[in-house]
Amino acid sequence: MKFWLALLRTPGVGSRTFLKLLATHSPAQLFAESASSLAALGLNPQSISAIKAPDWQTVDNDLVWLAQPNQLALTISDADYPELLKQIADPPPVLFVRGHANVLSLPQLAMVGSRNPSALGKETAYSFARTLARLGFAITSGLALGIDAASHQGALDGQGVTIAVAGTGLDRVYPAQHKDLALAIVESGALVSEFPPGTLAKANHFPRRNRIISGLSIGLLVVEAAKQSGSLITARLALEQNREVFAIPGSIHNPLARGCNALIREGAKLVETTNDIVEELGQFNQIDEEFYNESTQSKLDLEQQTILNLVMFSPTSIDTLVQNSGLSVEEISSTLLILELQGYIEATAAGCYIRTK
Repeated sequence: MKFWLALLRTPGVGSRTFLKLLATHSPAQLFAESASSLAALGLNPQSISAIKAPDWQTVDNDLVWLAQPNQLALTISDADYPELLKQIADPPPVLFVRGHANVLSLPQLAMVGSRNPSALGKETAYSFARTLARLGFAITSGLALGIDAASHQGALDGQGVTIAVAGTGLDRVYPAQHKDLALAIVESGALVSEFPPGTLAKANHFPRRNRIISGLSIGLLVVEAAKQSGSLITARLALEQNREVFAIPGSIHNPLARGCNALIREGAKLVETTNDIVEELGQFNQIDEEFYNESTQSKLDLEQQTILNLVMFSPTSIDTLVQNSGLSVEEISSTLLILELQGYIEATAAGCYIRTK
């Protein structure tokens, strides 16, 4: 492992160069080559100097981190390396894992979206992730603010598995306010990163991370995204990787819906309920039939689903629903009655409503 780590930390050796070198040499063999042989392989002088005089102290620090419980590194030659990820154009040669590495073999649905979502977008991500996790899909996202965090939390609250792909080394959490969320993810799922311990957050790390989010997954769901956003980059990477892409539509007046609406115009599957995803991806997963039947026996129409998505898990007034939906008090009141009878919401003493599932 030490030669893999040393090569990973060699300047000028990114994932593509690393993989090219692996085609002819093991990392151990590479460090035994002469400078002229390394030059013949196309390496630049800086890379050659680093290979001839490795920073073994830093590598030893990496090995100390890896010696801790539930912390490991999978190389692309390991049997446990995720098969789907191995198939993308530039898989990470080394994948650091904190938590349970076996969850990486589960059927995963990636969920991405805005870091500054609307209340409706955040609740939609939470609800979808919670239901899909209960159905047996691992929910994979990027630990970012907004839709990512809501997706991870939904999966956790659904008693399911969630996987977070980090843009830093796994000895730190970014953003720092997600420390508790990261610890909860590690309990039943995993944090993963291609970056070794000690790597700080840098702007160019996050687009690179996105290819891993989509690469690990059988499908990608975009919940809310502006026309120019990192989520759309992830969606296009998913298409290049031959993954299914799903998008939740939104109002033409909502700037956070324009990215999703654009994806749908380009061929992404329009999603209104989790059933739309299960219909496409259910063959990859052993669906919990009892829960699936329970969740689909009383299908809601679009207006009912819209109102339900606006009711929070904290008290929500009818005035708020009128303001956020554009519907009349009469329309909302009749829909709330149906939702209450079906057990989706409960009325409170203050005349508000709370979502229950």
